[in-house]
Amino acid sequence: MNKLEQVQQLLKSKKLDAIVILSDYNRRYLSEFTGTSGALIISSNHKYLVTDFRYTEQAKKQATEFEIVNRKNDMISEIKSILEKEKLENVGFEGHEVSYDTYLELNKGMITLISISDAIEKIREVKSEEEIDIIKKAAQIVDETYDYILTVVKAGMSEREVKAALESKMLQLGADGPSFDTIVASGYRGALPHGVASDKIIEQGDMITLDFGAYYKGYCSDITRTFAIGEPDPKMKEIYDIVLKAQIKAIDEIKPGLTVKEADALSRNYIEAKGYGEHFGHSLGHGIGLDIHEGPLLSRKASGHLQVNNCVTIEPGIYVDGLGGVRIEDDILITENGCEVFTKCTKDLIILE
Repeated sequence: MNKLEQVQQLLKSKKLDAIVILSDYNRRYLSEFTGTSGALIISSNHKYLVTDFRYTEQAKKQATEFEIVNRKNDMISEIKSILEKEKLENVGFEGHEVSYDTYLELNKGMITLISISDAIEKIREVKSEEEIDIIKKAAQIVDETYDYILTVVKAGMSEREVKAALESKMLQLGADGPSFDTIVASGYRGALPHGVASDKIIEQGDMITLDFGAYYKGYCSDITRTFAIGEPDPKMKEIYDIVLKAQIKAIDEIKPGLTVKEADALSRNYIEAKGYGEHFGHSLGHGIGLDIHEGPLLSRKASGHLQVNNCVTIEPGIYVDGLGGVRIEDDILITENGCEVFTKCTKDLIILE
């Protein structure tokens, strides 16, 4: 069943006359339209893409299954006009995306709005073969970038300089840009799980965590590697070994049918057994696709099961204030019998001179 057929099924199950899509990611996913202004209206009989004169020709070429509406009024007025003309009264909307003012404007007259928060995102969790191929290419870009950056980084460079070199290389390799704000966390700053690049100077003995991703043809990759400049603290080498074994354990044992809590426990239980449970504060991983963080979330606090063709990250970490941190992350595809790892660059502890 393709994505638009799944939307039709959603209409029936929720007893909706139509759904309105305003979010950029969901609009692109359902219509293939990459413009920055537009809305979708999908009913059992019609599929509309509402945009403006800047994008009408582009929309005709990309959103071939949709009737293109060149709006003459503001977006919400145009949407209301179509809904009223088609007598579409019970209308699903993205409750997590729509502002309260927009909700009040749409929810007038005969129109009744019904939230379908996360319904389209749930469909997006299972990737098509085309999406998988694009994510694989995005993963290849970060693999090659990591191999390159190991030839560049040296003591005396700032974290920002490393970030600049890394992002420049991704662009050279075909990325459209970074898929999120690149993390470069060296030495004591490695204890910050989201330590974006700063002016800190890299010193001999520092462990350096790089967390970065490539944005390629609308899809994201996300990788983390930790390495050292000069001989690191023995405690950090011990932590590295624990994180690596925890990460490999999760990759070896993950499979479809596991709950996301069970998946999270694959690494967490090992780290806790080694005495570092309180230092692993985030989830094991998350889905990747059009957005850098999407479902499923591999977490103790989430619900749901892993399915074939979920693309997720596996990224355990240990962070010790005042000492540093280690995170190792790969992008994987859930397969019939386990998983396929997309990011293939070395996970051995590299110690650069």
